[in-house]
Amino acid sequence: MKSICLYFKVHQPVRLRRFRFFDIGNSDYYYDDCANETILSRVAENCYLPANKIILDLINKYQGRFKVAFSISGTAIDQFKIYAPEVIESFRKLAATGCVEFLAETYSHSLSVLKSKIEFKKQVEAHATAMETLFGKRPTIFTNTEFIYSDKIGAMVAEMGYKATLTDGPNHILKWRSPNYIYRNAINPALTVLLKNDQLSDDIAFRFSNSDWSGWPLTAKKYVSWLNKIPKEEKIVNLSWIMKLSASAKSVIQGFLNF
Repeated sequence: MKSICLYFKVHQPVRLRRFRFFDIGNSDYYYDDCANETILSRVAENCYLPANKIILDLINKYQGRFKVAFSISGTAIDQFKIYAPEVIESFRKLAATGCVEFLAETYSHSLSVLKSKIEFKKQVEAHATAMETLFGKRPTIFTNTEFIYSDKIGAMVAEMGYKATLTDGPNHILKWRSPNYIYRNAINPALTVLLKNDQLSDDIAFRFSNSDWSGWPLTAKKYVSWLNKIPKEEKIVNLSWIMKLSASAKSVIQGFLNF
């Protein structure tokens, strides 16, 4: 039997206000609090809260057989605390089921791994501590900003004590290989490398509402038929999406996860 692993990315950047020439020397506050509050409140109401409720209902319905993973950036957490604490509470309810895993990442969803090993480790440690404080369990799986990965980065992640990392599975890298297998880091085989199935993930993330796409309309039955066509020896399918405000956000989760 295949394992279908669902992973959702939650991130909200901190928006900057328009900083004019004549503000120089008169103001050193760069953030647009109004935009941050407006956008976050809207996304919370239209995406995060209803999506988390659907996921919680499915977990209860299938009595622990339905599980998902999240990574939530520190900047999103910081803004939830200020503008939408009910979102954090909804994630706590999911955590309490034991069917939701929270992954570690860089606290500010940064590219620090490309610049400074020290800063990278500092941000990952801060994020892991925040996840443990909020949800009661320290992450054991890591995913980097925008799935940035190399064998050297993987070895660094293993050195930090993580058991596995989730990253991208692009065709130009994999070539004839399938993303639907469990791989190991070449430098430190103790680190499991889990690859996103780009094709099946993007069918929902980007092509779901495209009426010009050959697969449109994408129904749950059609999507499951594609999953069933995957060779039996390929045991794991990692599906990854950014959890964001969109016309299809709720319908995607409700339609495909409730099939």
